[in-house]
Amino acid sequence: MTRSLLTFTFLALCISARADENIAKAQARLQAEGFYRGNPTGSFDSETAAAVTRYQIRHGLAITGKLDAATSRELAILAPASEAPPKVLSGNWRRLRSGEMEFVQQAGASHSTKAKQVAAPTAAAPSLSANAPGSTAPPESSSGAQETASSQVNAEDNLSEAMRNYVAAFILAGLDPHIGSELEFFAPQVDYFGARNVSRERIERDLVRYDRQWPERRFWLDGDIQVKRRSGAAIEFVFPLRYELRNGSKRASGKVMKSLSLVAGGDNEMQIVAVDEHKAQ
Repeated sequence: MTRSLLTFTFLALCISARADENIAKAQARLQAEGFYRGNPTGSFDSETAAAVTRYQIRHGLAITGKLDAATSRELAILAPASEAPPKVLSGNWRRLRSGEMEFVQQAGASHSTKAKQVAAPTAAAPSLSANAPGSTAPPESSSGAQETASSQVNAEDNLSEAMRNYVAAFILAGLDPHIGSELEFFAPQVDYFGARNVSRERIERDLVRYDRQWPERRFWLDGDIQVKRRSGAAIEFVFPLRYELRNGSKRASGKVMKSLSLVAGGDNEMQIVAVDEHKAQ
């Protein structure tokens, strides 16, 4: 009996050490690609879950926040022996929302500056005949123009990063065991799938119904996120979302174009004021 117990304990420790090594390898790979900001620890914490989610959404993988079989293959690490249903630890999505409003505000400011530059009149240059001897064209660019262009590119990159993180966080919150997690993304009144000024209470009832109808869900970002409208700290964008739903033997799958409209809310976060979707072609 004692020998069996010792053998079991030894095997458990070996499996645990192997799992920790596997997680550390995943963290190192994620760190090398810029998704994980810490040092490899071998512990699957909220920062690791956020890094895994960022990796998944950029590589077209199912957004689970876990080192599932498909994600493990992409990271070239050992896949889990068995894959659990696509549920995530409560609250892991929060790390993906940090700084989102700052990104959108910066991008909005850059967008306004760019528009002003386009609209501003330029000083008239002296007219030179194409056949005039010794005529030279003015320089095409300057260091100031290059710096402005570089700033605009950086702002657009930040905006794309923020939108991807927001979509990933929104999807993870929808998989969270706590139904109220997804509800935190919505403003007090929302234009909700064609219905105007829907309250959070009504949205919560709908989320509970949806969770009961489809307890097992998988989602993929299936293409680029496109900005439709942007003004200051408000933004509207659309993205293609592929899904697989399951409830026992009942299944459903497909692809939709989802639209989100966000405005600046409290706690330095963006709130959804409108959500809609239609089947993708």
